[in-house]
Amino acid sequence: MTTLNIAIAGSAGRMGRALLEVVTQASDMQLSVALERAGSPYADKDAGELIGATTGVTVVSDFAAVLPASNTLIDFTRPEATLAHLEVCRSAGVKMVIGTTGFSSEEKAVLKAASEDIAIVFAPNMSVGVNVTFKLLEVAAKVLNEGYDIEIIESHHRHKIDAPSGTALRMGEVIADALDRNLEKVAIYGREGVTGERKSETIGFSTIRAGDIVGEHMAMFAGTGERIEISHKATSRMTFAMGALRAVRYLIDKPNGLFDMQDVLGLR
Repeated sequence: MTTLNIAIAGSAGRMGRALLEVVTQASDMQLSVALERAGSPYADKDAGELIGATTGVTVVSDFAAVLPASNTLIDFTRPEATLAHLEVCRSAGVKMVIGTTGFSSEEKAVLKAASEDIAIVFAPNMSVGVNVTFKLLEVAAKVLNEGYDIEIIESHHRHKIDAPSGTALRMGEVIADALDRNLEKVAIYGREGVTGERKSETIGFSTIRAGDIVGEHMAMFAGTGERIEISHKATSRMTFAMGALRAVRYLIDKPNGLFDMQDVLGLR
């Protein structure tokens, strides 16, 4: 069995630590690089200190020289950091699994262009359950295509910096695509004051930021006399980390291309 050498970006963050844990426990993977921002208090220390173990891998910030030793970089950081990592990976021929959210349309185009040279799995949510939820939403939207108002409600911890979440936006995209609507034209992000009656074609988004909520998403189809709610609740970041490993394995035989978790899970 081939052992995959895995680099992890943002290794001291909440997701980074979860990724360190699952990679070091995977029988077909080994940690090759642990990346952190310059000036991190964990720089030059064993990455295992982040998870109460010993890995023999030192946390680094200048990774261009060591990254080529990796098969894949897993990145759940921020758009500006991910794009910097993307440039290095593209030059080194290193594949990427990207769970970062908050990209603009122009930045997503950069990811698409890079996928001509390297294989990338890019998904706003790596959870297997969430991606099954996306499929359920597609089916529901096609059936409930008339007479139902659609609202998406998402909740996350107080530290999350983008809103709505990438997962909520993806839920909206899935529903809009199934209904042949343009999400950019029908999305309503919050309401305040005298808003007038709801337009039937709109898709509403509501955001909650509080405490240590890992991630909760719900799509509501509200009709006359009934309401259908399709929801997913994450209680641990390990679900995202385990999904990322499935994405890494999916890319083993992919020389290039842009994929998402629907591809990884065979849900197309």
